[in-house]
Amino acid sequence: MTKQRKTEILDRLEEMYPDAKAELVFSNPYEMLVATILSAQCTDKQVNKVTPAVFSRWPDANAMAGAEVEELFPLVKSCGFKSKAGNIIAACRIIKEKHGGQVPDTMEALTALPGVGRKTANVVLSNAFGIPAFAVDTHVFRVSNRLGLCKADTVEETERQMTKLIPREKWGLAHHWLIWHGRRLCKAQRPLCDECALKELCPFVK
Repeated sequence: MTKQRKTEILDRLEEMYPDAKAELVFSNPYEMLVATILSAQCTDKQVNKVTPAVFSRWPDANAMAGAEVEELFPLVKSCGFKSKAGNIIAACRIIKEKHGGQVPDTMEALTALPGVGRKTANVVLSNAFGIPAFAVDTHVFRVSNRLGLCKADTVEETERQMTKLIPREKWGLAHHWLIWHGRRLCKAQRPLCDECALKELCPFVK
């Protein structure tokens, strides 16, 4: 696929999803970090149901650092594994001890936290700090490759190819366009190709 055609697909995605943004509800980097850890293998909708009670009880990283897994897990168990609760508390203890209670704003410091991989770190950097970053989750991986914007076998290679293709200032926006497209039309099992404005450009349809 030519770069011109890839650019046309990206331009059309931008037109299709002008209001695309994070669907996790948060008001600061701490809340974004906790919500993103909980969102692994869980829907944003479910995470948004449980976080108000969590943030009411532990409003910042310093407060969460004093929590116990047995206190937190009952509030978040609908989001999955007990290890998520443990990782959130452990991460906040490091944030309190090493970062003065403030969530760090570098890839190196974020990925040093328990439960925080490159994808989670990119989500936090982009959404909470406004730092150009391109997070690759399951939707972004699937849609980027399905549309022919990249050809990659791993999320790391997808990130590398996509950040080379997309202007740096649009990395965060493009991440959301692809997620919204994946959730609304380009679904994993039954993509709604007949309803898609990209169908004449998409190699998956042909």
